[in-house]
Parts: sequence; C-alpha cells; structure tokens
Amino acid sequence: RNAAKLASRGAWAEKRGVTEASDEASSSSTLTNDEGLEYVKLTNGDSTADIYLLGGVVTSYVKEGVEYIAVRPDAKMDGSKPISGGLSHCWPQFGPGAIQQHGFARNINWNVASVSDDEVELTLVPNDYTKEMWDKEFKCTFTVSLKDDQLDTKMNVENVGEDAFDFQAALHSYFTVSSLENLEITGSFKGKEFLNKMVGDEGEMQTEERESITISEEYDRVYKGVNDPVLKDTGKGKALSVMNTAGWEDTVLWNPFGDEGMGFNEFVCVESVKFDPITLDGGASWVGDMTLKPSDL
Repeated sequence: RNAAKLASRGAWAEKRGVTEASDEASSSSTLTNDEGLEYVKLTNGDSTADIYLLGGVVTSYVKEGVEYIAVRPDAKMDGSKPISGGLSHCWPQFGPGAIQQHGFARNINWNVASVSDDEVELTLVPNDYTKEMWDKEFKCTFTVSLKDDQLDTKMNVENVGEDAFDFQAALHSYFTVSSLENLEITGSFKGKEFLNKMVGDEGEMQTEERESITISEEYDRVYKGVNDPVLKDTGKGKALSVMNTAGWEDTVLWNPFGDEGMGFNEFVCVESVKFDPITLDGGASWVGDMTLKPSDL
C-alpha cells in the first residue's frame, strides 16, 4: 500500500516537472513523515514548528503544548495533492483566474536555502511546470522564524527578469479551534465592506456591522483593508493574534460549515491576503510579513 502511495506521489510530481526532493532537501536537516514527504522541524524552548517542502507550508506551531495550526482530517500527506491545511501559499494567483486555482506555489517542492534550530529559509524558482502556465522570471523566498513567544513568517517575491509581471498572494491559513461555538474573531471589521462569496454566482458586497465575528454558517468572505484579526477561543483559553505588518492588506474568512469530512468544527481559515494584483517591475521585490502571537485570554 505504501509503495502504491509513493508511486502516486512520484507520478504527481513528475507530471509537474519537479523531482521529489532537491539535493538540499535530502540533507540531514530534513525529516521524513510516514508517507515519504520531507519536512523541517524547528525548536525553541517549549515551542516547535513543522514546515513541509511540498508547498513550503507550515503545518504545525506548538507553544506550551497548544497546537495553533490546523491540517484537515481529509488532507493527503503523501504528496498526491497539495496539503489541505497549514499556512498554505496561494501564489501567483489567489482563487480562480488565468492559471490553476490558487496558483502553483502550493503544488511543488520548495528548496531549503538555509536552516538552523529555530529558522528555515525556503526558495522557489521557475521550472518547466511553472513556465508552462506562467512564464515569468521570479524568485520567492519564504522564511519561518520560531521566536520565544511568536512565529514569524516572511514572504519575499523578487522579479529577477527585465519585464514587469502582476501577481496576487495569500497565506491560506488554517487555525485550530476547540469548537466554532467557542470562537470569536476580533479586529477592525466593523464598518468595513466585504465580498460575501456565498451569495449568488459572483458574490455580493456587504458591510460588516459586527465588532467580533462568530461563525454559524458556511463562510467565504473577503474583507479588504482588514489585516489585524485576533482569534479568541474560550475552549482553549487562548487568543492568537495574526499580525500582518507588511504586504498583507486584506483578510479572508473561510469555513465549510457542516462538512464533517473536512472537519469544519475543528478549524477556521483566517487568511492573510494581498487581493488586488501587484505589478512588480524588473529588479523589484515585494514583502509580506506575518507573525502569529499566542496569549492567554
């Protein structure tokens, strides 16, 4: 059975013009899960973080025994498809558009450029698979730093060519909840317009009247100009501040309410997004900084 899974993973990767692992990824700095996927584990005191090379996705952040990042129960951890959960990259496209849903950054292996006990730097550059759908000269660098009291992430996009290109970016972040009934999300939501994508075929612009958000139905909402959400979970007795300090200007709230297979009552997506396309001239760069900071309620 495991051999079949590994064969499936190899075929999926080969189709996308990537190898299963780079030379750097095969170094002693990486671990391998039971399904054959490589990841890096960071440690700092009582905190740990796991970052998978497939998709460059952070799948775990534990502090004082509390897990803050969710991976869905239906996620495939064998490489047969992108990992459903974690801090998942949507790049160079967010949602549907000219290329595949959410772009390609979550589909392929990132390379380990450097790693220490508490920090890893991953890079993504063009290959045959990416060039078939998006023939641009880019370099993405994603740095994850595990500090004493927080987890820092930095997404750096460079245009290493001469011609300008446009892109969108997001961290499709899944966070654990003890139960949706125990959760409220605060921030600068009140009075802001948002796109409610659950209404009609194209969605509907609405105005948020609440100061704190609770979820009791299926959610897919784009809040432009909101980038300071705080998740407060009375079941955990914890708050998690999503601190978007550069680049990430918008927030998307998503939850497949009622879908037991996805484990809807165990997570919420509070996504850090740059919704409006960015035009990056040759030689220019863009940075998105996001920090996760837990605290007691």
